[in-house]
Amino acid sequence: MEFTEWIRARSDEQLRALVSARPELITPVPAHLEGLAARAGSPSAIGRALDRLDRFTLAVVETLAVQDGPAPRETLADLVARALAAGEPEPALGAALDRLRDLALVYGPDDALDLAPGVRKALDDPAGLGPPVAEVFRHHPPEQLDEMADDIAPGTTGTGKERLAAALAEPAKLLEEVSGEARAALDQLAWGPATGRVPNARREVRVGSARSPIEQLLARGLLAATGEESVTLPREVGLHLRGGRVHRDLLAAPPALEGTAREQELADRTAAGQAFAFVRVVEELCERWSFEPPGVLRTGGLGVRDMKRVTTELDVPEWAAALAVEVAHAAGLVAQGGGVDGEWLPTTGYDLWRVRSTADRWVTLALTWLHMDRVPGLVGERDERDRPLNALHPDLRRTAAPVVRTAALGVLASAPGLAPSRASVLDRMAWEQPRRRGPLREQLVEFALREAEQVGVTGLGVLSGHGRALMMGAGIGPGPAEGAGTATGSRAGKASGAKGTKGAAAKAAAAGDPAAVLAPLLPEPVDHVLLQADLTAVAPGPLTSELNRWMTLAADVESKGGATVYRFSDASVRRALDAGQGADELLAALEHHSATPMPQALSYLVADVARRHGRIRVGSASAYVRCDDPALLDQIIADRRSASLRLRRLAPTVIASRTSRAALIDSLRAMGYAPVAESLDGDVIVSRLDGRRSEGPAQTRSVPASNGLDAEVAAAAVRALRAGDAAHLTRREPVAAPGGTIPRGPATSTITALQDAIKQGERVWIGYLDSQGNATSRILEPARMEGGYLTAYDETRAAVHRFALHRITGVAGLS
Repeated sequence: MEFTEWIRARSDEQLRALVSARPELITPVPAHLEGLAARAGSPSAIGRALDRLDRFTLAVVETLAVQDGPAPRETLADLVARALAAGEPEPALGAALDRLRDLALVYGPDDALDLAPGVRKALDDPAGLGPPVAEVFRHHPPEQLDEMADDIAPGTTGTGKERLAAALAEPAKLLEEVSGEARAALDQLAWGPATGRVPNARREVRVGSARSPIEQLLARGLLAATGEESVTLPREVGLHLRGGRVHRDLLAAPPALEGTAREQELADRTAAGQAFAFVRVVEELCERWSFEPPGVLRTGGLGVRDMKRVTTELDVPEWAAALAVEVAHAAGLVAQGGGVDGEWLPTTGYDLWRVRSTADRWVTLALTWLHMDRVPGLVGERDERDRPLNALHPDLRRTAAPVVRTAALGVLASAPGLAPSRASVLDRMAWEQPRRRGPLREQLVEFALREAEQVGVTGLGVLSGHGRALMMGAGIGPGPAEGAGTATGSRAGKASGAKGTKGAAAKAAAAGDPAAVLAPLLPEPVDHVLLQADLTAVAPGPLTSELNRWMTLAADVESKGGATVYRFSDASVRRALDAGQGADELLAALEHHSATPMPQALSYLVADVARRHGRIRVGSASAYVRCDDPALLDQIIADRRSASLRLRRLAPTVIASRTSRAALIDSLRAMGYAPVAESLDGDVIVSRLDGRRSEGPAQTRSVPASNGLDAEVAAAAVRALRAGDAAHLTRREPVAAPGGTIPRGPATSTITALQDAIKQGERVWIGYLDSQGNATSRILEPARMEGGYLTAYDETRAAVHRFALHRITGVAGLS
């Protein structure tokens, strides 16, 4: 049965499963099932499908790929059983074949299983084996092949290539003739890679004149020269050296995870604490950038100095600060704005995000982290041009990042209550996705595990209950682990003394509602602080969002931990006054939120700063200083530290300066004064915390809920394919072109005919439109088809040419 007919014979349910598992096949929807089959056999589509296979399923594909044609299931089971390190091939083989049929990578009945068109070509070296004899000696001169066949298979008939292939099909006798050094060289290539490098590999050597071990192998065809300095082990020889096994130490099940067992309830509480802390870090970052936004580099990133300042202010490691910056930007909470050079500012979406509950805010950040294609872990490293990679730099994008994150969390989800080691996670992912490996992938896995802990998806290395619900809600994770929902809800149950809370948390986890699972585990925010006589305030717990914003404005964070310590100073009080707070309003707010009496020292501090605040006003001249007290201006001019400001007295109460207003204000404050900014109209400029916003999105960016294909979309695509296929079958099929008539036919039939001609090595007659649109005919021997072009030997012009596939009008066979 041909592959196209097999596709056409699939049920609607099976076709829906196919397009759901391989959504690229219907992007856009083909006109008919023949087009679907052609697209399923394209190199890019096959490569994506193979990338989704685990190690065992891929081994089944590779085992079929080394067969000459269709193979019965019994033969396949025998070959797989030889390769298994332990156990029997069933039921893993049955599950693998079912999946391969669902993906349309394997088709046919059990007594004639075969790979879909294009799969063998996509596997350049299946299981580390080299090409078969017929292919590896394809470009050798016929005279050389005749001489090799005469040496190793005297008395046989046929072409040199045929006699050589027959002799190497059973190479045991030839292997006995070579020396031990030559046999050792073959053993090094037996389990892959099947290629090696030797000097002067293309020299012609006869069996009688061979001296070195490599010459012995080349003369007998046990090695084939594929280049001036490259040799390849033929597939038949490799299989013989492996003892008939295609793979070695194959595992039918994923390797067991190794790590430390943790109590799920403890892991959930730890992860909830991390989730709360991460939300507060992002909020603090946005609040600080509201009134002190960093500039945008010419390359579009965040400067190194600004990154170090963020690290110090947030009191987190640099990688954690970079993570907060990148997630806030990806979630649409900060964006580029400001003047000509640009600044990083919070967006109006941040104001909407800030008023939501902590659990909902965390879900937004966690989903953004899970799906974003940026890699914060690369901040601080250097690119291929030895340039530093800064936070928010455009070059931090890696398309594999979200795939690796979901895969790593999927590994953790398979082992509830276990904190697996990094090496164990890498081994499991290498088994689950063997074609997706490399140094960058290992680095991305390390970043994913570290960032998951920082974001609060995991706790103590264990996937939390709300982390599992997050994956379920995004459509990328397994169901809740047994007992996970109970463990998640146990803390809330103890706090309320009601058993119903546990059940509610379990239902929320099963429904994929991470906010509902996380909310009972979050610490209860407090709305008061403890004012101390040493100008400090102690927050006995996490403050409410509004109180936290107000305390960050009026005081500086001195230390964090179980209780956060804030310190009041001249600068912090002046910052609150600059934001529009009055002295009486500031003292009233402190008394309202303090559980202790107002310290006298703090009252004096506020009164003293407020008394001096605003006596001097700075405007734009380039800049000027205005004060109602001429003696105070005399003091400023007489101060030696003001020499660099280049001040000039314009009037008894006005001084002009050539420096900017911002620089003048900073210099005067450094000299001990307390100026305020003034507008051109003479009004005081109030620098409110939420006064500066970028023109970013009005709300946080949406994140796709699932990586799969919607069931309704899949069903509609199958209906369209069936209808189009019915119309297509009523059309006239192309017939063999009579003499003088240019072949014409549908594009899908043309592609299929060319693929068959390449596979069988046959010549074809094609119709072709030249650059002027004139129809011509050519007799070709197709070699390969890729990138929209056909490479073939044109017998009409006795040369190899590339033909654009869209210009080929049709294909006809040659009798």
